[in-house]
Amino acid sequence: MNYSGDHGVALAPDEIDELAGRARDGDRDALESLLAEVRPRVLNICRGVLPYSGDAEDACQEAMLNVATRIGSWGGRGRFTTWLHIVAVNSARTTYRRLKNLATPTDFEDGAHDRPDPRTTSVIAGTRLDLLEAMDTIERDHPQYVEPLLLRDVYGLPYDEIAALVGAPLGTVKAQIHHGRKLARPLLRGER
Repeated sequence: MNYSGDHGVALAPDEIDELAGRARDGDRDALESLLAEVRPRVLNICRGVLPYSGDAEDACQEAMLNVATRIGSWGGRGRFTTWLHIVAVNSARTTYRRLKNLATPTDFEDGAHDRPDPRTTSVIAGTRLDLLEAMDTIERDHPQYVEPLLLRDVYGLPYDEIAALVGAPLGTVKAQIHHGRKLARPLLRGER
């Protein structure tokens, strides 16, 4: 089998699933090959959420660590890459929250805040992050809507794949996405 890390040939989804299964079962070489294979995909997912490349790199690194330490939680029901999307999105959201908290100045006395930090400024101003802000608001009262909504509307996954991934019936997933969209619309229009 040609792993892209060795020969520049991307693996097919079935090959990624097979490699992930071996990694989940404790094969360290398979885990290393898997991480090398999926890193570009994870970085692209993080870049899709975080406009500043350094922040996307941080989120990617966190996601890769989560993949390595939590691969046992991938049940093999759906595609590994679908599970990987969730891990990457959650890492990007965690990075976003951390940066958002850092971007709130707490000490104006030392003069250090005279010039805005371009990194945190780009994070707060990034239009892609309006969706993350809306998801954080929705998650407070309706956490069950967030994951299906992100998987459908940000990553375009089919409903049946989302249902398998989150372990819910197809009708429930469709309803969660519908209700999540209804809650997100006014937030995205700034009608908070």
